[in-house]
Amino acid sequence: MKTFLRKTGLLLVLCLGVSYYSIAQSKDEQAISALLKAQVSAWNNGDIVGYMKGYWESDSLVFIGKNGPTYGYHATLERYKKSYPDAAAMGILTSTIISMQRLSGEYYFVVGTWALARTAGNLSGSYTLLLRKMKKVGWVIINDHSS
Repeated sequence: MKTFLRKTGLLLVLCLGVSYYSIAQSKDEQAISALLKAQVSAWNNGDIVGYMKGYWESDSLVFIGKNGPTYGYHATLERYKKSYPDAAAMGILTSTIISMQRLSGEYYFVVGTWALARTAGNLSGSYTLLLRKMKKVGWVIINDHSS
């Protein structure tokens, strides 16, 4: 009987642990999805500064695009402003998450596609994002490779 109770207790602890992990993962994925949706909304309102709220405001931010890497939040913001000087150049953004992979309680890896519908010509591509959960700000993009 004691062996049965020990095994049952261990199984219960394992189930509770898996449930907690699934709930935490679900909340993190919802928060990341919300962050990416807020970025799309800001972009579609012509608000590059609002779009950048999804990024880590740090000199350690890395953005990699077709012209190579850009280092730092402010350099990335200036790159966006130069490449997309007005709402017409920005167009309408759509973003589709293909996969989210939890690397740890602090990091997620996201793969997706993006598309811009513009009168100047449509653009589209893929992205990979590394996100980090920061204590004061929540989830932020710390590395973006978009092509």
